[in-house]
Amino acid sequence: MKKIIVVLSFLILSTSSFSQILNPVKWVTSVEKVSESEYDLLIQATIEEGWHLYSQNVPEDGSIPTNFTFVKTDNYKLIGNTSEEEGHTVFDAVFNMNIKYFENRAVFKQRVKIISKSNFKITGEVEFMVCDDSSCLPPTFVDLDFSIQPKKGITSVNFNTKEKKETVKSTETKIETKSKKEKKPIDKSLLTIFLIAFLSGFAALLTPCVFPMIPMTVSFFTKQSKSKAAGIKNALIYGASIIIIYVALGWLVSFFFGADALNALSTNVWFNVFFFLILVVFAVSFLGAFEIVLPSSWGTKVDAQADKGGVIGIFFMALALAIVSFSCTGPIVGTLLVQAAAGGNHIGPIVGMLGFSLALAIPFALFAAFPGWLNSLPKSGGWLNTVKVVLGFLELALAFKFLSNADLVLDLHWLEREVFLAIWIAIFGTLALYLFGKIQLPHDSPLTHISVGRLSLGLISLMFTIYMIPGLWGAPLNLISAFPPPQHYSESPYGVGFSKLGGGSNTSHLNIPEGAHLMAPHDILAFNDYDLGLAYAKKVNKPVMLDFTGKACVNCRKMEQNVWPKDKILNILKNDVVLISLFVDDKRPLPNGEEIDSKLHPGKKLRYIGQKWSEMQTIKYGANAQPFYVLINLNEENLNDPVAYTPDVDEYYKWLKEGIANFK
Repeated sequence: MKKIIVVLSFLILSTSSFSQILNPVKWVTSVEKVSESEYDLLIQATIEEGWHLYSQNVPEDGSIPTNFTFVKTDNYKLIGNTSEEEGHTVFDAVFNMNIKYFENRAVFKQRVKIISKSNFKITGEVEFMVCDDSSCLPPTFVDLDFSIQPKKGITSVNFNTKEKKETVKSTETKIETKSKKEKKPIDKSLLTIFLIAFLSGFAALLTPCVFPMIPMTVSFFTKQSKSKAAGIKNALIYGASIIIIYVALGWLVSFFFGADALNALSTNVWFNVFFFLILVVFAVSFLGAFEIVLPSSWGTKVDAQADKGGVIGIFFMALALAIVSFSCTGPIVGTLLVQAAAGGNHIGPIVGMLGFSLALAIPFALFAAFPGWLNSLPKSGGWLNTVKVVLGFLELALAFKFLSNADLVLDLHWLEREVFLAIWIAIFGTLALYLFGKIQLPHDSPLTHISVGRLSLGLISLMFTIYMIPGLWGAPLNLISAFPPPQHYSESPYGVGFSKLGGGSNTSHLNIPEGAHLMAPHDILAFNDYDLGLAYAKKVNKPVMLDFTGKACVNCRKMEQNVWPKDKILNILKNDVVLISLFVDDKRPLPNGEEIDSKLHPGKKLRYIGQKWSEMQTIKYGANAQPFYVLINLNEENLNDPVAYTPDVDEYYKWLKEGIANFK
């Protein structure tokens, strides 16, 4: 008996060294009475640190969204859809879209109208997917139970996992969305918005509408202030007024749209098309075709208020600056608000305007407080218009990102990767010619020589243009991967005018075995069915590499984009192993007659193909995270320990070589 225990312990320890069953989300339900006939079903997810749960609202072809279903009965009726908290919305470069997720904790709410006068239960189910920095778990289903007790007016909390059935009763149970001790992590997307806005504020400062106003403002404070201390005080009030004006603008955008509307707009086709047109108008304005100005009467009225003096007068001076400089700052502010709104975070516009106004206010306040510093400023001239034109080219390039988003959502293939890159190459190539003085625009001064700064910026534009050209032939262009459409969204996944016709002993297009396909753009022969792949491996006498993956697995794509293309890895995958990719989130239903009883959840049947592979991974290899790689021989025995997310190319190569050597 002791020997058996020792052997089992060894097996458990050896298995846990390379695999683990993860369950990072715990679900709790409760019921809250709203009125005599309406109740709220509250569903709380507690998420382990480092993991994130995806929103219910995820764009098509993105990650798997959280989805709630409720069993319909005559006892109640659903009112509206299940609501959720704000969460975090970030741009995912792998999926090339904004994706909303939750960290630490999330609360969902479904309102219902009660029809029955007797006590009853509402049952449902949540389907969800979670990821961390190195892996994703397959779509998981958890049962939900709610106890409705109209007679007693009691709210019940059910720990709804089948492993633990515990009921806690309370007359007024509410779920707190945040623990008092819990510190909210810094939202990286908001930090990015702030930094971009801050740099944009400095760029706006160097435009012909703003820069010449610095000495004018300094002159005003010098004459009006009776002492240096008064001048510094007035300068600080002036800077604070600039910040208040622009932050108020951001707040108005957030207030009128709200978090849900901003998140919906970020993936809305018409939102993206509308702002494509807006940004094109901004760009054409910056290039000198016309100026966008506010009504002159606004400026006249504000100037009249500024003459009153005091704090109110200084505030209206700051407002006059915002109005007079609108032809230059308006397009930049508009672009920032669009970008912040596209992030789906309701405080994004506020953070963006805070960053922009800080960059704009600090120089004005400092020069107003210390007028002697003005002597160090460069003189106004044609270089200010050059800055404005450069911003116009950047606005134009950014505009096509919004048009690309709309095209991707509609799947029209009008603006595929090659077309997008061709447009950007044309824009930045033209910018380089402009900076080298080969092209002149309406408001440009005669160019007698090219300054060092202008030459440097021109060279950067030219290098960037040349860098993008290989992208037409399939180069990944990692520096700008967040902007163009993904490689598969193209006329040819291998690049313009090129189609692979081989590349390995397994990859002849003329003789692809049954059930196999070629993975673009690496041209790796792959199977998505275990039995067919294993049969082919036996035929060619090669080891099998099982790739437990997911269509919505971010780190799976990172491995395929960053590790697999390396020559020494790609050579092995194409020539030395048979690749079987098993998608655990494949939502295609199992064929009729092939339904399988779940071994992990007795009494339930597996509904989808992905569930079949997920359960296989869990039972056979004691792991449920993706990516997960296993090398097996023709007797389905492991050749070495499986591995998960392995971004280190040398380490992954060593693992492949070890397994192949054991096979031989």
